[in-house]
Amino acid sequence: MKIQFDELNYQQDAINSVLRVFEGHEINQSLFTISDKRNQGSFFGEHGVGNKVIKNYERMLRNVNQIQIDNGIPISDSIPLPFPQFNIEMETGTGKTFVYLKSILELNKSYGFTKFVIVVPSVAIKEGVMKTIEVTKDYFKAQMNSVIYNSFMYNSSKLDEVRNFAESNNIEIMVINIQAFSKGKKNNDNMNIIYRDDMDKLNGIRPIDLIAETNPIIIIDEPQSVDNTENAKKAIEALNPSVSFRYSATHKNTEYPLLYRLGPVEAYQQELVKQIEVAGIKNDVDGNEAYIKLLNVKSNKTTITASVEMYVSSKGNIDKKEIKLKQGDDLYLKSKRISTYEKVGFVQEISAEPGNEYIEFSGEPSIIRLSQSNENDRQIKRGQIRKTIEEHLDKELKLNSQGIKVLSLFFIDKVEKYRSYDENKNMVKEEYAQIFEAEYNKLIKKEKYKSLIDRHIPAEEVHDGYFSVDGKGIPKNTKGETAADESTYKIIMKDKEQLLTMYNAEKGKTDKANKLRFIFSHSALKEGWDNPNVFQICTLIETKDTITKRQKIGRGLRIAVNQEGQRVPGFETNTLTVMANESYEDFANGLQREYEEEGMKFGIFEENSFSSIVIGTNDLGEKIPLGTANSKILIKFMKENKYIDSKGKGSLKLAEAIEKDELE
Repeated sequence: MKIQFDELNYQQDAINSVLRVFEGHEINQSLFTISDKRNQGSFFGEHGVGNKVIKNYERMLRNVNQIQIDNGIPISDSIPLPFPQFNIEMETGTGKTFVYLKSILELNKSYGFTKFVIVVPSVAIKEGVMKTIEVTKDYFKAQMNSVIYNSFMYNSSKLDEVRNFAESNNIEIMVINIQAFSKGKKNNDNMNIIYRDDMDKLNGIRPIDLIAETNPIIIIDEPQSVDNTENAKKAIEALNPSVSFRYSATHKNTEYPLLYRLGPVEAYQQELVKQIEVAGIKNDVDGNEAYIKLLNVKSNKTTITASVEMYVSSKGNIDKKEIKLKQGDDLYLKSKRISTYEKVGFVQEISAEPGNEYIEFSGEPSIIRLSQSNENDRQIKRGQIRKTIEEHLDKELKLNSQGIKVLSLFFIDKVEKYRSYDENKNMVKEEYAQIFEAEYNKLIKKEKYKSLIDRHIPAEEVHDGYFSVDGKGIPKNTKGETAADESTYKIIMKDKEQLLTMYNAEKGKTDKANKLRFIFSHSALKEGWDNPNVFQICTLIETKDTITKRQKIGRGLRIAVNQEGQRVPGFETNTLTVMANESYEDFANGLQREYEEEGMKFGIFEENSFSSIVIGTNDLGEKIPLGTANSKILIKFMKENKYIDSKGKGSLKLAEAIEKDELE
């Protein structure tokens, strides 16, 4: 299979928004000499090639304001220094990597820029970017008149690639994760190699200086995770950028001018991503019962304490939290006065006897046991796995005929719950693998699934796990940031097209990846999965769930592709099912809170909301905006007249005035 790429209007709009920043600027090629720092006065004779922009910040700001007016974005009052930086907001799954790669080629075509550095926050995203560069190569070659460009992943053991980056006349794209150049202090044993001047391959030249001489255009992928510290910001500045473009679905730093916005609401309304449904497996009944789960009991010479999971009220929200209890504690007070916990009463006794751990309460329930909590948890996990398989098979009945292979993704936080190895390195199936195969074998035998083409494939061949491994080749728990993780991501990315290819014995599509439809992965590798044909996502987390709801849905938001690698749009095909151990309402409310915590506000008028409204044109034919100052005056008027409240939320009076066209 080969992924096909379409010309999508919204993506071209984002690209054009970047290109227009440089209209009217004088842009030249910058040449510099690479010298041998160890032999003063001695030169190799090589010349470096860089970007050079004769910056006219007044003209750049005018360009930016016109872009913002056309895109309905509040206007900016200045260009940030010491180098211009701009935000581009694109919802997860809408192709921001494709957009900035094509922007790079268009910037070269329009203005002659040749040096680009893509900075990413993690190994996972770095591998994903390299994979996108690989699969788009033929498409861009056809689209851009066979333009020559070189891309590479920065590796401190391959510094000759940095030299080539500096010397080349062609388009050069370096992909680097922030950890590789965020430690630049001298006399620091942990100083990144990129800052060292004792590297033989570069004859005493610091790699960072070679890069800086080229004045690269910087692309920051997920800036909220890249330059979120002072060291990281200094590292970016050390690259000596001519300009920086920042791509994310959730910009936390909004001080930089926003050029383009495609938010979650717009992406959903235009059906550019999958719609989401939540299948809830609840371990409490309906909110009228006091949910308490005993996690552990600890004792010392003086006290016995128990850790429980229960609901706690905070700032108008009710969330599950881990709470420590001791004898005499009032559950109603511990919950911050949630009424359902009044009937539980006080902690009367805590038992720490091994195998007989429990808490006794003065009310109802009178007692909860650790053994029962563990069994309940196992039943919930079994229910999640069963429901995921059932949803998966139902989607296969619908989508296989369209040539769409369905994938399901399970996130776990303990590899040993899925797989272990004996002393001879023989693989042993553990709890989740055993449950999966048992439930799959029950469901696949149902009459309604008899038409599925891969129905006869043994259960053990339809699921597998992607985990980082230790030095002995044994899977291990991980944080998603190590060299071991890098090899895992390479496997994930390498298998991407094969995973999308349906099993078909007649056509010889019988590889392991063709048979694989259910994937188990470590929760720390959450960013590594971004497959268009993931239709079910289930998290089997033993401890506190570290994967945000946005990260969960982000793994499967992309529009599905068929066996020809073509996108198959439309909500009738594209529905992502999230297997949650909570109600739909809890999931939806939690997701909205995450959006708001990341700076995204729904239905709120801010002081600059009306700043890009056009009130005329100037002698140059440029649109004249209302401006920030006048927007503030208008917002003040709307608050004084009760059209919006003190927080900027629209009132019923505003809705009625708009409906009757009587806003004045």
